[in-house]
Amino acid sequence: MTEDMIDEVIRAADPYRRIDVGAEKQALLEEIMGDQPRFSLIRRLGPALAAAAAVTGLLAVTFVMRDDPAAPAGPEAAPATSLPATAGKGARFSPVALAAAERNPRLLIDEPGWTADHVYGFTEDSGTINFVKGKRSLEMNWYPADGYDDRHRDRENVSKPEATTVAGWDADVFTYSKDDFAAMTEPHGGSFVELRTGGGWTRATFDQTIAKVKQVDVETWLAALPASIVTPEREDEALDKVLADIPLPPGFDKSVLSGLGVNDPYQFGAQVTGPVACGWLEEHARAKQAGDSAALAKATQALRGTHNWKVLKEMEAPGDWSEVLWEYADKAVAGQEPRGYKEGLGCK
Repeated sequence: MTEDMIDEVIRAADPYRRIDVGAEKQALLEEIMGDQPRFSLIRRLGPALAAAAAVTGLLAVTFVMRDDPAAPAGPEAAPATSLPATAGKGARFSPVALAAAERNPRLLIDEPGWTADHVYGFTEDSGTINFVKGKRSLEMNWYPADGYDDRHRDRENVSKPEATTVAGWDADVFTYSKDDFAAMTEPHGGSFVELRTGGGWTRATFDQTIAKVKQVDVETWLAALPASIVTPEREDEALDKVLADIPLPPGFDKSVLSGLGVNDPYQFGAQVTGPVACGWLEEHARAKQAGDSAALAKATQALRGTHNWKVLKEMEAPGDWSEVLWEYADKAVAGQEPRGYKEGLGCK
């Protein structure tokens, strides 16, 4: 694999955020050349390859909370907490959202000041959510439980594991450097979680933060998600907004755009536009091969029009997804074969 090929793989595989390609290339090379289990490499590339996948579950995520402005003051006040109060079981959320959250562990960091800057890829046993507070970030990745032993053995090549607990679960801390740490929990409910630092951490601040991770009830967890995060409760409204100016390919099954789990607006936009673009690219190729000039003209117009899709224009600044999709569309419109689009867009 040449360096140019690796650059292309990384860019296509992580379209969600503009990244340090050099650093990601080195990490990817280490995984390719080392004894990294296969699922780990796929997991690094997974967000883009799975952009079009219909996610069926809502995996519980850790979410950082604000101070509760309604907390009473004075000597009789309850102990300070950043976890939100809820107004009654089932009062604010649909049965779909409640049932999805009920199936999974629900973790929150009971400390003010953290915010989630992206959430993506959640199925019943895998996904990623990243939190930031000042210059520090803490990324949490969920993986299927059957990959725990392989990943743990791989991390033992980083450092000797040191026992700790996260949300009352047994876990191990691995030290990458003086300011870079990871904690891996033992499997629970079909998955395990790895917490990885970014920015200016010390071992003391890492230990203090993971000690504040707690498991909470369904209502508290759902109430913690900000309005910008697309949950099952908000999915229909978000989908209508994204599709407002997007034509659907002939015979397109709109059901693949439902049940997408928990995503920030950027990831949700990628999961919706991916399958639609795949459908138009497939229709363009079919019409071209069949000599169906009318269908070909319609598909060409739709692919050319992707540059006007509002959601893609909104996604252009924070990440590379729009650019990647447009490159495939432009190649098809120009009569060239858009090689690799099925992998790059996660076509099913």
